[in-house]
Amino acid sequence: MKPTLLILAAGMASRYGSMKQIEGFGPSGETIMDYSIYDAIRAGFGKVVFVIRRNFSDEFKAIFEPRLKGKIPIDYVYQDLEDYTEGFNIPVERKKPWGTAHAVLCAQGTIREPFAVINADDFYGKDAFEKAYTFLTTEVAPNKYCIIGYELSKTLSEHGTVSRGVCEVDGQGNLVGIKERTKIYMENAGDQNPKIVFEEEDGKHEVPFDSQTSMNFWGFDSTVFPFIEKLFRQFLTDNINDPKAEFFIPLMGDAFIKEKGTIKVIPTSSQWFGVTYKEDAPIVKKAITRLVENGEYPKDLWK
Repeated sequence: MKPTLLILAAGMASRYGSMKQIEGFGPSGETIMDYSIYDAIRAGFGKVVFVIRRNFSDEFKAIFEPRLKGKIPIDYVYQDLEDYTEGFNIPVERKKPWGTAHAVLCAQGTIREPFAVINADDFYGKDAFEKAYTFLTTEVAPNKYCIIGYELSKTLSEHGTVSRGVCEVDGQGNLVGIKERTKIYMENAGDQNPKIVFEEEDGKHEVPFDSQTSMNFWGFDSTVFPFIEKLFRQFLTDNINDPKAEFFIPLMGDAFIKEKGTIKVIPTSSQWFGVTYKEDAPIVKKAITRLVENGEYPKDLWK
């Protein structure tokens, strides 16, 4: 059974200030998402499911259906604020959906095979999809999931601090936990001894260059959905009146490790690209152009 790729594309892109999921970065107007789908197809994935906003549906479909017709089967899932909230009164001040784990939960009923989860606006690289495909076709089980780990130094921005989930890994290569670090940046970037630091109330702390970090590329068995739903109900019980509370995938991953099984951390050599700030866009375009020039991708992905 071929695995499915679930793409989280319902984000509001608040920091970036536009619908970056559909901005063209490739030489023929390809979005970052197009490259992920292209890499997934050549790795062997059998279907793509998009999680999108309902009010963005027509615009989204008009872009991607012509491109992907005949390339890979696609499906859509809508992330609505009311999904899986039966019995709870949603406060009027709550405007945004419930986070990434809730977005995954919305695909329950659409996905019945092992699947990977990625963000729409992150460039993950060919190696990451090949490793995810191998895991999802040879190792995944109801008690064994995976996360693709990126070298922290390959995930920073030149235009500001970033927040990253730094993975704690045991001796067997399994995830122990994810420490959410905010205000991470490269210090002394132009010197011989640069270092990665993050800031907290008590000052600056150094992080090893080769730390594995989560860029929200996960591999799951389809039996994960009832577990996520159970956790989401508890999340609502605890947080229904907090308008900013979000149900993130790492919260679900942490509960899975404690209650049900292991999550394998699979290191990738891929360079991650992302558009956290508007100023990152030219860097991403230049990086993709370089990959095209080196022959890693065709000039027109879907020609």
